[in-house]
Amino acid sequence: MTQPSRPIRAFTRRALAAGTALLVLSGAALAQAPIVIKFSHVVAPDTPKGRGADKFKELAEKYTNGKVKVEVYPNSQLFKDKEEVEALQLGAVQMLAPSLAKFGPLGAKEFEVFDLPYILPDKAALRRVTDGALGKRLFDKLETKGIIGLAYWDNGFKEMSANKPLRMPADFRGLKMRIQSSKVLEAQFRALGAIPQVMAFSEVYQGMQTGVVDGSENTPSNMFTQKHHEVQKYITLSDHGYIGYAVITNKKFWDGLPSDVRTELDKAMKEATVYANQVADKDNADALDEMKKSGKTTFITLTQEEKAAWKAALEPVTAEMAKRVGKDVIEEFQKEAKGGTQ
Repeated sequence: MTQPSRPIRAFTRRALAAGTALLVLSGAALAQAPIVIKFSHVVAPDTPKGRGADKFKELAEKYTNGKVKVEVYPNSQLFKDKEEVEALQLGAVQMLAPSLAKFGPLGAKEFEVFDLPYILPDKAALRRVTDGALGKRLFDKLETKGIIGLAYWDNGFKEMSANKPLRMPADFRGLKMRIQSSKVLEAQFRALGAIPQVMAFSEVYQGMQTGVVDGSENTPSNMFTQKHHEVQKYITLSDHGYIGYAVITNKKFWDGLPSDVRTELDKAMKEATVYANQVADKDNADALDEMKKSGKTTFITLTQEEKAAWKAALEPVTAEMAKRVGKDVIEEFQKEAKGGTQ
């Protein structure tokens, strides 16, 4: 692993100093002192991820009868996008829900299959993948990184925003488009003739406001809660890609929990996952309505011909990324998404 960044080293020292007493407690004492889980995330509390984290806190504390205390830190209060996974590996936090795109830079490139444009026709196809053999096998790949995958949480399908209408692939030419750190997303925007720019989620609004980036892709709920529609003139309802999260925990921490506590936390996570995914559907629909009502941005609905042009322009990305993501992974993903079995 590379040397931790200075903010993480400083935070880790403070976290480890504060947590020393907890770590040396005997089993008997642990039954009295609550086990603290710091759950950090980078979005607002009123997003699907934020509300899912709060629901997990509620259920975890309830089902463990106070043996566990969950502290939720939203809006990058502790760590930004680029820092949070490293912080989890170092034990500075115990739980995260990063977007699936985050695992590519970590070395688990297979997760970037979720970023491929137009690979998921709908949520039913998504569920067949995340609940199936491939979803489990992808989580297994994280264990060598000191991480355990607990659940897949939805955000939703992505739309494009910019300060010019985006109807055809040619409209992207030369635009600086914000992305998460993902080679697939880089390839996606280069295929459209745009210039991909990696930027932390918490910095996107200011980046749009000041012209550092011309546009981005995101789900309606993320756009609305971060007020992107106030600094973007157009939103194209493209549904070209998907944003989902993996709820993850530090493997050493999780494996060290008493088995009865772990069982109750698993139960809490399963219920919080159902809740978070229901919230995602509703919040994205509500966010679209609210942004339309605001009148601050113009919405574009693609015609069948325009959407076909987008798909044709983006189709080469899947072939280009096959070597990186894994041709077999892509084929298995597509097969499970269509309802096939291995």
